[in-house]
Amino acid sequence: MTELSKKNIKLVGIIFLFGIMAFGGCVYLLAPRPPKEIGLVQNFNEHRAAFEQLRNMLQADTNLSRVASWGVETRKPFFLGYPSENNFPTGRFKQYLVLLKQANGYGGVRSEGTNGDPGIMVWGWGFAGNTRHIWIYWLDQTPTNQIPTIDRYHGGYENIGFKHIDQNWYLATDL
Repeated sequence: MTELSKKNIKLVGIIFLFGIMAFGGCVYLLAPRPPKEIGLVQNFNEHRAAFEQLRNMLQADTNLSRVASWGVETRKPFFLGYPSENNFPTGRFKQYLVLLKQANGYGGVRSEGTNGDPGIMVWGWGFAGNTRHIWIYWLDQTPTNQIPTIDRYHGGYENIGFKHIDQNWYLATDL
């Protein structure tokens, strides 16, 4: 290999690394920032009736796992997609969408069980396995991993932090 080709390889490598760093910096600078806790709590208080209706519906729909504008996920039988009367009542689905819009939410979730710890996703950003979220949950049990604020929390997906709002309502995040 000649001296000139070694220099060209090094130059291409340096340019490539610079390009990767510049791309990463742009993604970081252009990534949406999560909303501040004060704004989320204010939105919750202003639209509390919609959150409470969503909670009641999610608690009642024990076969439902998730609901959002893309459709529903049910457990038994498993279904994932836009509902029809055969797999989930379309009127009920439309009611969810109206209430989610009123609450400035993107989707509803519930676990298995009687009350199912219903939650409403109010923010999310990312791709595939690296998505971060903020929810507002109604929990029957006080969570052990409470945090003083979500604004500076960086626990990650394995360490969801909960900030008490009122009664059994909590902000939750995996930021």
